[in-house]
Amino acid sequence: MSAARPVARGAGSGWQLILADLALILFLVTLTALPRTEADIAASPADRVAPVPPAAEIAAAQALYRPVAGGPSLGEWLASQPRDPRATLTVFARHPAGGETRAWAAARSLAASAEGSGVPVRTIITGGAEADLYASLAYDAALPGQGD
Repeated sequence: MSAARPVARGAGSGWQLILADLALILFLVTLTALPRTEADIAASPADRVAPVPPAAEIAAAQALYRPVAGGPSLGEWLASQPRDPRATLTVFARHPAGGETRAWAAARSLAASAEGSGVPVRTIITGGAEADLYASLAYDAALPGQGD
C-alpha cells in the first residue's frame, strides 16, 4: 500500500479566495448604491430636475427651407407642406461675432413671413463662424393626450 500524500493547505484555492473577495466587493458596491436609489424613489416628482424640459425638445427636421433668390417665400413653402397638428417651424439664425443685430432682423423677417400659416414658430439665434439662416419644419409638438 502506498502512503497517501498529505495535501498542502491553501494549494489550489487562490482563485476561490479571489472570487470570494470580488463577490464581497460587488455586494458592498451594490449595498452603498441602494440607499441613494431609495431616496430618489421617495423624492416627489417636483423635487426631481429633468435635464431638458420636454417643451424644449426639437425633433429631427421633416423639411428644411432656405431663402433663395427667385424661390418661394416661407409662407408659400409652408402652404405646400402637409398639415399636421404636431408641426412646429423653427427659424435658425447663426451669426459671426458682431452680427447679432443683422441675424435677429433676418430671423424676425423670416418668422413674420410664416404668420397666418397656422404653424407655431420659434426662433433660435446662435453664434457661429459664418452667417446662416434657415427654417426647419419638425413634428416635435405632442398631440393632446400624448406624452402626459
